[in-house]
Amino acid sequence: MRQMTLVGFLQAQNCTNFVGSWRHPDAAPDFMSADYYRRVGRALEAGKFHLGFFDDRLAMPDRYGGDHAHTVANGIRCVKMDPVTILTVMGMATERLGLGSTYTTSYYEPFHVARVFQTLDLMTNGRAAWNVVTSMNDGEALNMGHASHDDHDRRYDRADEFMEVVLGHWDSWDDDAIVCDKQSGLFAHPDKVRRLDYAGDFFRSRGPFTVPRSPQGHPVIIQAGQSGRGRRFAARWAELVFVNYHNLASAKEDYATFKTQIAEAGRDPDKVNVAAGTYYVVAETRAEAEDKVALIDKLPKEIDQLSLLCEVLNVDLAQKPIDEPWTEEEIQTWTGAQGLRDRVYRVLGKRNPTTRDFMEVSHRGTFRDHPRFVGSPKDVVDGMEEWFAGRACDGFVVAASHVPGAYEDFARLITPELQRRGLLHQDYAGTTLRENLGLGRPAIGDWRRAR
Repeated sequence: MRQMTLVGFLQAQNCTNFVGSWRHPDAAPDFMSADYYRRVGRALEAGKFHLGFFDDRLAMPDRYGGDHAHTVANGIRCVKMDPVTILTVMGMATERLGLGSTYTTSYYEPFHVARVFQTLDLMTNGRAAWNVVTSMNDGEALNMGHASHDDHDRRYDRADEFMEVVLGHWDSWDDDAIVCDKQSGLFAHPDKVRRLDYAGDFFRSRGPFTVPRSPQGHPVIIQAGQSGRGRRFAARWAELVFVNYHNLASAKEDYATFKTQIAEAGRDPDKVNVAAGTYYVVAETRAEAEDKVALIDKLPKEIDQLSLLCEVLNVDLAQKPIDEPWTEEEIQTWTGAQGLRDRVYRVLGKRNPTTRDFMEVSHRGTFRDHPRFVGSPKDVVDGMEEWFAGRACDGFVVAASHVPGAYEDFARLITPELQRRGLLHQDYAGTTLRENLGLGRPAIGDWRRAR
């Protein structure tokens, strides 16, 4: 029986992806402590989530007005710790939960990323995943020693090469290379460890790679590109894809289209899990849940939206009054998220939207920028089942109103109802993330043969 994939959406910062979460009265304030993340990991594992995943940026959202004062004053993702370090903490507090993080191809080197994630995979017995991103704005570029953020499609061209280098390094060691024979003095077979000697348009990397393969072979690959170029990248490389669908009808259409795109890339669509971003608010009764939502919806501020829109679009929206239209020529110079820009065009049917238009269509910075399921456990699972059974997704990236309490509510109230209906596993299928996602262990060179 087909069952859901569940991902807990996390941030190594003072708030969840919902910026107002830190203002919630039940939000734990110790978000810079190891205990906080151990508690999050245990809550997700108790809820039988497949993966705890950290989104990340390499800069504060400081594009609005060209200054960070509003970001710090309002707590708009102003604290950003290294998520991989935190994953090691969570890994020691859990046994089966997958552990994923974002790392950019724009400002790191392939050998470094390959080593970081393969080491994490070994230290967690095969539970690691890497979310491949190309970053989104000039703030990140400036922090990493670049004058500006590169062109959208060129970033993905670079990312394609980046993947070839990383996967090439991950293929460097045969599974049986290490013998560690103290009697003969042979540590490993030299003919079973290879140099990569990669030379491309963007990268050169020699090898040999220094980290052997893990119990699951190598980390699971995640991607979340929403533009046309981003989807082509995901269809080629990703094993778990995060999507931002906004209603059930369009979700079904986009899901079917993307699965076809995966097949056209020469891969098995059933081996690529598509997880839709969602919010939830659950309580014992619908009335209690609606009271919770009423409180949550009072937490966002207008500046939250403006700041996060500037971040994702890579533009200072303070350059114009909020209701003054942007010209198409101006918008075409923005190097940020094309998927969001294209959605605003599609929804409004006009090419010169205002800043307010972007705010109202995207709901960015609010608790409404993903579909949300609200009510009793039955109500919430009814909504999830409608999407899942209707082939709008293969599972969900579940975002919380506050942490860790909202995930503890999920484990206590929603997980048992999902399990009762047979929509979620009763227990983990194996010890590695690939086993639990139903993915095979990759053989050396599998990615080359598939493409």
